[in-house]
Amino acid sequence: MEAAAGGKRAYSIIVPTYNERLNVALIVYLIFKHLPDVNFEIIIVDDGSPDGTQDIVKQLQQVYGEDRVLLQARPRKLGLGTAYLHGLKHASGEFVIIMDADLSHHPKYLPSFIRKQKETGADVVTGTRYVKNGGVHGWNLMRKLTSRGANVLAQTLLQPGASDLTGSFSS
Repeated sequence: MEAAAGGKRAYSIIVPTYNERLNVALIVYLIFKHLPDVNFEIIIVDDGSPDGTQDIVKQLQQVYGEDRVLLQARPRKLGLGTAYLHGLKHASGEFVIIMDADLSHHPKYLPSFIRKQKETGADVVTGTRYVKNGGVHGWNLMRKLTSRGANVLAQTLLQPGASDLTGSFSS
């Protein structure tokens, strides 16, 4: 298993959750499946899910270890952005990966993100829905239009040179 310099974790994977009881076990399993030789921790930041998400995470800690699956429980729904910031405060990895628990970011892409980062020495590697072979699955038309509209507006106003400013699947 690869380690970062000084024996610390190579990667911290931050996964914010709110009512993800049905997805959290699958996403954790898939991360372990697709990163068998990578030294990582998964930081689940849960915003007080009333559906029992935290109970499932505690069971996952028994399976994978409390040092590999960390639960950062927050008292109530405080928002996605602050969940990522909270996770960053607890990350011990040399690199940080952020992804959603709803499986809109499939863990099968993590090895290619890690490979791209290593090959290029990039500080940021991000996925996008708006390139050839990109896309989303399971989104209704309104969610697709909202995402596309937000990106068009941001591209027009900010001209950042990135194709997807509303995605959060990055390393």
